[in-house]
Amino acid sequence: MNFPDELIQWYFKNKRDLPWRNTTNAYVIWLSEIILQQTRVEQGLPYFHRFLEKYPDVRAFATADEGEILNLWQGLGYYSRGRNMLKTARQVVSEFGGEFPVKYEQLIHLKGIGEYTASAISSFSANEAKAVVDGNVFRVLARYFGISEPVDSHKGKKLFQEVANDILSKDNPGLHNQAIMEFGAMLCKPKNPDCAICPVRSGCYACTNNAISELPKKLKKSKIRERFLHYIVVTDGDTILMNKRDEKDIWANMYDFPLFESSHRLSAEQVLALPEFKSYFGENSQIIDIYPIKKHVLTHQHLYAQFIHVRDKPIKLEQKWFYTNVNFLKKFAMPKIIFIFINNLFNL
Repeated sequence: MNFPDELIQWYFKNKRDLPWRNTTNAYVIWLSEIILQQTRVEQGLPYFHRFLEKYPDVRAFATADEGEILNLWQGLGYYSRGRNMLKTARQVVSEFGGEFPVKYEQLIHLKGIGEYTASAISSFSANEAKAVVDGNVFRVLARYFGISEPVDSHKGKKLFQEVANDILSKDNPGLHNQAIMEFGAMLCKPKNPDCAICPVRSGCYACTNNAISELPKKLKKSKIRERFLHYIVVTDGDTILMNKRDEKDIWANMYDFPLFESSHRLSAEQVLALPEFKSYFGENSQIIDIYPIKKHVLTHQHLYAQFIHVRDKPIKLEQKWFYTNVNFLKKFAMPKIIFIFINNLFNL
């Protein structure tokens, strides 16, 4: 059995018809690859279409400002991807005259493009012999070849890349990469893979050794940090008090509400009793409403957001606080948890 050939034959019969598979345009492929990082295709597809419609080429993308990009990106998470895309587009315009590069050695030096993305773009747009290794490929290789080295260890990453390079079709590297990635996404899934209809099951280590659930292996997860975010909501007719976040934390340069953070859960009354709260809102703030705490999960952080609607305006404004009309809120790039709250509050 020729493992790569079997995957390619399976791919021809079962592949999804996705727009970035019908082009060798490196810009379009780059757009899809960055949007789909850590994102399901069904979730990322509408974003891909919106970005491509608004920015049909890399020059158009490069002329955008960060706020526009983050606004379009809203709801995708991992907002640094959007910021890096803007830097990449501007770099392509300044260093390559607006022609998106297709060679791995050029791509790897662009902002926000690592080994996987450079390999994907170069193989899909120029058929360069570079093997891609993403989460789907890790899983397929680990199960088929019985690789027990953790995929997120330094040794594991090197080993999986070597195996991927060894089996890569030198005649059709782009097609091979598409096939193995699609195979992992659709058939050799993390849970309940379709082994009964798998064309390579007879040669698969995990299938023949009952090790499907054991592979691939990962190192122990790092400790999750818990953060308690107490948002203060201040409204006055059609205006609302907002905050622009700085660049040193999650959701950099995006918009939320005045925030008081603690290392543990506080009641609304305890928040209003905080010295830092009193320094901005005074001693006698009154609560209009308290909303249920919302949990928001990030890769290494769990956020617990509490929204406290108060009657009184602050007696002084922190430097990045400002009032704005509710009708302007759609222009602001906001974290998903803030966007949903505002949507519910004002029925936008």
